[in-house]
Amino acid sequence: MLIRLLRAHLRPYSRPILLLVLLQLISTIGMLYLPTLNADIIDNGVIKGDTGYILQVGGVMIGVSLAQAVCSIAAVYYAARTAMAVGRDIRASVFDRVQSFSARELGRFGAPSLITRTTNDVQQVQMVTLLAFTLMVAAPIMCVGGIVMALNQDVPLSGLLLAVVPALGAVVLLLIRRLRPQFRGMQGRIDTVNRILREQITGIRVIRAFVKDGHEKQRFDTASEDLAGYSLRVGRLLALMFPTVMGVVNVSSIAVLWFGAHRIASGGMQIGALTAFLSYLMQILMSVMMATFMFMMVPRAEVCAERIEEVLDTDSSVVPPASPVTELRARGLLELRGVDFRYPGAEAPVLRGIDLTARPGRTTAVIGSTGSGKSTLIGLVPRLFDATGGEVLVNGVDVREIAPDRLADVIGLVPQKPYLFSGTIASNLRYGRPDATDDELWQALETAQARDFVELLPEGLDAPVSQGGSNVSGGQRQRLAIARALVSKPEIYLFDDSFSALDYATDARLRAALAEETADAAVVIVAQRVSTIRDADLIVVLDEGAVVGSGTHQELMADNPTYREIVLSQLTEQEAA
Repeated sequence: MLIRLLRAHLRPYSRPILLLVLLQLISTIGMLYLPTLNADIIDNGVIKGDTGYILQVGGVMIGVSLAQAVCSIAAVYYAARTAMAVGRDIRASVFDRVQSFSARELGRFGAPSLITRTTNDVQQVQMVTLLAFTLMVAAPIMCVGGIVMALNQDVPLSGLLLAVVPALGAVVLLLIRRLRPQFRGMQGRIDTVNRILREQITGIRVIRAFVKDGHEKQRFDTASEDLAGYSLRVGRLLALMFPTVMGVVNVSSIAVLWFGAHRIASGGMQIGALTAFLSYLMQILMSVMMATFMFMMVPRAEVCAERIEEVLDTDSSVVPPASPVTELRARGLLELRGVDFRYPGAEAPVLRGIDLTARPGRTTAVIGSTGSGKSTLIGLVPRLFDATGGEVLVNGVDVREIAPDRLADVIGLVPQKPYLFSGTIASNLRYGRPDATDDELWQALETAQARDFVELLPEGLDAPVSQGGSNVSGGQRQRLAIARALVSKPEIYLFDDSFSALDYATDARLRAALAEETADAAVVIVAQRVSTIRDADLIVVLDEGAVVGSGTHQELMADNPTYREIVLSQLTEQEAA
């Protein structure tokens, strides 16, 4: 998975990669040439006392060192630029794919896991890419070159390499095999910690209201200890790796000095050659250590790459049309014809055979008990998910055939949980229509009964809004969300229980103002509160995902027991009449 992911995202950077490989090759060749020059100085300069030869070859060594340093710096520069660019591209790919997901795919992965995959997982792949360019490219060149140069110095002594290199490789492979499952478990535990932390931050009011601070602290401590346990197991394996590798290196050095001394004593080898051979042995073993350090990161990066690819390979169940329709002849007409919807793996459908028509200039209300499918029905219109049966038509065209941008222009959705983005009140109101004027924003605020509290703010429209709108009350957040939809001036308004946080007086004023503002548009209201929808032109009653009645308030009170039961649970008989 890691190779597949990197192959796809490294393709645009083939030129910089070729350049850095060339630079690494030159740098490594220079590094390999230096011990030979050093041996030459010892054997032909120091032993013979030839100062001129020492200075001459020493000057060459300085030149080679400078060239090697320049090439190494340039290679690291290009490696860092390329690795950071690849990380940026992978993050952009994951972000774009997540943005295309429907509510179904988002629910499958979960927000904490998607955040981890976009940040921590991509960072691990990015780090391995950088190490591959800086260490892994040079390591095989140094290893092969070091063996060739060691053979050039003394063939019999090079026989030690046949024992040292395989032993070191076996140790590294054994440790890496044990690291991989530990890294997989560690990434899963990071997801769990993120999920619990997100839940606790989001639900801090509920936690305090039920005095569950201790319980939540215990949950977080358990998840943290689980992650710490996996991290410690990984740390122990990593701690074992370096002493083992260094032990092999040190034993190898002692063996070279021992056998090399005997070779010098017998006249089969010179002192300079032994010095150079020892340097080449160190370079060979250092290349193996560089590869070891790289391979320590690879198992975790492979796990991360698998998690990233899982997101990239997941297709959204909401597919953009191949030939999108941009011209809609009708205006403000919403029709649902025999609509069914079933979640994957669910035993029963959430919606069954829904027929509904909302026309311009009319208000259509949807009411039903909790879990009857009201919000799911509303979510089908802007394609938060697609119907599994039947058709959802906007202005006479199936929503699956309309261009997404055009559909967004036609529909104004106020969700059940109004969400505001960090910024200002003005930036939130202009979210659907960036070119809206300040006068239009104030008009929308007035209709949404939000003008009064916005005018009281010192900054007015430029008043800051925290992430999620946490610095305003629930009722203010709902009214700002309604104003945001009004600014867009859509043809079809969808209000998903958008008046629940308002008091009765504000609710009544808001509905009266909306009636004037939305006179030419179709309005669909999902509500639990009967007083919000009793004056609607058409009320549709849902029960267990099916339409069990439709008509006006008076008609349903007369002949629909489900609607009558809902009404009388909130109002007296006299109030209902």
